[in-house]
Amino acid sequence: MAPPVVVLGLDSMPPGLLFERFLGSMPHLRSLMERGTWGSLRTCHPPITIPAWAVMFSGVDPGTLGLYGIHHRKLGAYGGGYVPTPSHLRHPPLWSTLSREGARVAVVGMPPGYPAPPVNGLSTGDFLTPDGAADSVYPPNLRAELEKGLGEPLLFDVTFRREDRKSTLRDIWHLTQQRWALARLVWKREKWDFFAVHDIGPDRFHHAFWKYFNPEHPGYEKGNPFEAEATRYYAMLDAEVGKMLALLPPDARILVASDHGTKSMEGCFAINEWLRREGFLSLSGSPPAGTPLEKAGVRWDRTRLWGTGGYYSRIFFNLRGREVSGILDPAQRAEVSEELRQKLSTVRTPAGKSLGAEIFPPQKLYREVQGDYPDLTAYFGNLAWRAAGTLGHSELFLTENDTGPDDAVHDWEGIYLLSGTGKSGKGPEQSILDVAPTLLSLMGRAPTPGMQGKVIREWVA
Repeated sequence: MAPPVVVLGLDSMPPGLLFERFLGSMPHLRSLMERGTWGSLRTCHPPITIPAWAVMFSGVDPGTLGLYGIHHRKLGAYGGGYVPTPSHLRHPPLWSTLSREGARVAVVGMPPGYPAPPVNGLSTGDFLTPDGAADSVYPPNLRAELEKGLGEPLLFDVTFRREDRKSTLRDIWHLTQQRWALARLVWKREKWDFFAVHDIGPDRFHHAFWKYFNPEHPGYEKGNPFEAEATRYYAMLDAEVGKMLALLPPDARILVASDHGTKSMEGCFAINEWLRREGFLSLSGSPPAGTPLEKAGVRWDRTRLWGTGGYYSRIFFNLRGREVSGILDPAQRAEVSEELRQKLSTVRTPAGKSLGAEIFPPQKLYREVQGDYPDLTAYFGNLAWRAAGTLGHSELFLTENDTGPDDAVHDWEGIYLLSGTGKSGKGPEQSILDVAPTLLSLMGRAPTPGMQGKVIREWVA
């Protein structure tokens, strides 16, 4: 048999923590670095778990996939929305291609992964899987076997935006430890040609504890009671990964990767409140602070634009002929976009610095634009400022996330660490688009038709 390809996915892992700050507490990953090639992995637009992992394993950009975030708005609708599932992917992930070719594959929790996608092997749901869901494992009859092997029900995510940090810390540790126990359990079931596991734990830890261990965070206080928890968490994570590495054959091609990086959150920019004050969005009254858009009494007959909150803001036109109460002539989109761009360019943060707003139509970001796409994508402060979609705030800049306590935002640079190809040492920055065709090449297969990424020659022996 050809050597197996194994992907160990560490969500939101930034290069500066894995390769530098906490490397001394991570002997197993340090050893992997010493016999492999490693560096920064540039993520996609937007830098979010969904679509980034799907981009990594399909080799096409989010527009081609039709994935623009964790929550999607159906074009033409004002409310509701949906969370993407594996069936929404408009280009197959490589495990679907490998399955059709007869390879045995195991996919543990890779997003989007609920319901657990059918594969020639075994798959489990992602972090969006409801607890106890019957379709959280494929084939469904294996769920009971996995839970018996773990000795407890499957975990998919934890509540991490809350004030009770002690309970949050306990839950994140449990989540990470169970995820790697599950990965080891699945690995030992049979000989796999391709194996991938996703751990959302690092992402949850960063969001909940970044200000406690990173001095550059505005809320950092030296000597706080959680300051040492990052070192402890990273050491535990390394120990869990080390147990996994001990099971793999010497000739396995091992890729440790993250979907994006992490950095300090400066705060939130209240995008819809700003749109209201600038005359783009109209309300029938004055809602209390933190009111969701859907409950704020929007006057759609007087609204040209509105946005969503999150790591970035999706901006939508209230178009005549598309939205039920649309008022904006489609021919005015370019004019209104420029008006928006000009006005946002004048916004200053509380420190007097430019907000650094960047506005992109999807056609500028993607080769194709499929599915329910945003009319505009807006980043603030190179991602340092989240977007707050709620209304009624007396200030445009919030020191805290409007959906719950959060210390971190995403960053453009994730990580890669590849072992088993004979290459070693620090490598150049690579693109997340190029991972899938390269993994196929490592398995002796050509890229799937339609893939936009290229084979990373530095990774192929």
